[in-house]
Parts: sequence; C-alpha cells; structure tokens
Amino acid sequence: MNKKFTLTFSIVLLTALMGCSGLNAIFPNVATTAPSAAPLATLPSSTASGLTASQGTLTNIYTTYSPGVVTIQTATGLGSGWVYNGSGIIVTNAHVVGTDTQVEVDFASGLKTFGTVIGVDTYSDLAVVQVTVAASELHPLPMGDSSALAVGQSVIAIGNPFGLAGTMTMGIVSALGRALPGNVTDPSGASYTSADIIQTDAAINPGNSGGPLMNLNGEVVGINSSIESTSTGTGGQPVNSGIGFAISINLVKKVVPSLISAGKYAYPFMGVSTIDGLSLTEIQTLGLKSTSGAYVTTVVAGGPAATAGVVAGTTPLSPSSSSVPGSTTTTLNSGGDLIIAIDSQPVVTFSDMIRYLILNKSPGDTVTLTIMRGDKTLQIPVVLGTRP
Repeated sequence: MNKKFTLTFSIVLLTALMGCSGLNAIFPNVATTAPSAAPLATLPSSTASGLTASQGTLTNIYTTYSPGVVTIQTATGLGSGWVYNGSGIIVTNAHVVGTDTQVEVDFASGLKTFGTVIGVDTYSDLAVVQVTVAASELHPLPMGDSSALAVGQSVIAIGNPFGLAGTMTMGIVSALGRALPGNVTDPSGASYTSADIIQTDAAINPGNSGGPLMNLNGEVVGINSSIESTSTGTGGQPVNSGIGFAISINLVKKVVPSLISAGKYAYPFMGVSTIDGLSLTEIQTLGLKSTSGAYVTTVVAGGPAATAGVVAGTTPLSPSSSSVPGSTTTTLNSGGDLIIAIDSQPVVTFSDMIRYLILNKSPGDTVTLTIMRGDKTLQIPVVLGTRP
C-alpha cells in the first residue's frame, strides 16, 4: 500500500465506549484471589528514584501547561491550538482553520468562545486566531529554541486526537531539518517545500494538528501538523505509524508576528527548482563532481537566480543513460549547476538550503551560492526576491 502524507485535522466520529468494570458479575466463576507466586523483584533504589522523578516531571508539565492548549472547532471538524500570548492570540495550523474566518475555541476550563482568524500562511501551515476572554483563561506557553534540539531528545505532544481533549503523548525527536512537499501552489502553479520540519515518534493522530510539541522544560519546540501513514482505520482516518511531523518553533517565531501585524508573511524567493538524493549512476551520468548538493533542474525566467546567472540542466540525457539500473528518474537534463553551499553553509541536500533561507533571510537580502559547474567552483551572489 502506498504511503500517505496526511494532515492531522480530525473529522470526529461518534464512538461508543464500553466499560469493563464488574468482571465477577459478567464472569461469576472467575477467581477473585490470585494464586500465590514468588514475590516480584524490586528495582534498585536509584532506578526507582529516577523513574519517580521522570514521572513527576511529566505530570508537572501536563498540570502546568495543558491549560494553555485549546480545541479549535470548525464546521468540518476539529484540531488543536495553543495560547501564544496574553493578548488572546491562539496559534494553530492553517489547514485546521481552512477558509473559515471565525472558529470556535474551547479552553481546558470548559469555556467556549468564538475566535477571529486574523492571519494565515498556507506555506508554513500556520494560522493565528484572536479571542477575547478574561485574562485568567489565558495561559501562554513558553517557547523554546528548536535549533537546540537533538535527535533522541524526549518530547511530548498535547492535543485533541480524535476529539479526546487534553491528551498527552510522549516520544523522541526522530530527525531534524526535514523538508516536506508543500500543500499549496502560487498563482503560477509553482509549489514550494515546507522546511525546518521536526520528525517525531510521539503519537500524533487526527485532531492533534495545531497542538504543541514540547521539551521536558515545558517549552514549545514545534507545532504538530501531519503524519505519514500507510493505512487508515475503520472511519477512514489515517493510522499513526510512528512518523509524525511538527513545524519548528523557530519558524513560528519568524512567521507568527507578521501574521499578527499584517495577516500574511513574505518569504524570500530565489527562483530555482533542484533535485537531490540522486543515485550514484545518475550522478556519474550527469558528470557531477560531488555526490552531495542540490542539482539545479529549473531556473525561473527573470527570477533572482536567473538574473544572477545560475544555470539549469538543459541537455536531455540519452534514453539509455536515463534508464540504467539505479536511476530514480527519467527526466533529468545535464549541464545544470550543483549548489554545494549557501553563505558558506554546506548544502548536502535541498532541505539544508531552503531551511537556511527561510530561517535566516528575507526578501531583498543577498546570499552567495557556491556552485560546481563542470570542473569549476564558482561563487554567485543572488539578490532574493519575494515569493509570488
């Protein structure tokens, strides 16, 4: 079955839950006294103390910060969100609010209110909602630094999977700096990659969208947004496979203030399409001198990269060359530049370049690309434009 990359916005189905108390009434012949057995071994005191401390940390995080997590209700389903500041700003996913201009916001206290969607950025899948409630209802969550995360670090997610409000799950950071296919296109039909994505195995399911991914200091380090799944449940909802994705909090810090003040965010634009992850056979066929880097396949006419002189591949490979064993594509053209660094930051894959651009640059800034063109290594300055 093909893998499915699925946004974790839930359309909640009515589910009947059956209790299992009163076993003796159902099974009157079941013995109520357990047979004698050897006593269980006890944990070393140091281990038991560590487990108790860890449990206490998790309990304290939930008690302290879950009041800052909300449910976002729309006409088509529900998602999660969290309190960004004391002025009543709620942050969630763009795909949670959709095209709605007003949504219902449900607080952990039981308060329900309407909120106005004041800013949406579909490229980063972020949205901000303004609510007007008593200050006592607002519990802003502290924000951490996603650049300080490490693979293997423990993280927790709080949200509303399948409508089960206030659910907490735990896992680790599985990978950092992921780039995922974007869900939208610009007016010209071009699509853009989502960058600086955190991968986690913390259980994320439909309804978790927009909720916080937190470290063990209780700081938000990401916003849960999607899962990759190979199957669906009986209701058609995707089943968690242990691969979840969250938007980094450092990207949130860049985008959300602009959404609050202007309702939108302006992204830097270079005007190139690239490919990486080429097989060794393809690399040799293209004549590239490095096995890493982002190979330029398209340069937008009149765009910043074209103006700067970046070159895309234009010479079609022969059919025999593009269909050799190990080839992953049959549409490659040779003669393109291979980007190996941006502002002296190594570009091993495209995700390295787009992550650097989005987190560090703005329209009008200049970046210097290090490229390999045949046997030559060149430095090409590019003045960034604004994404259409």
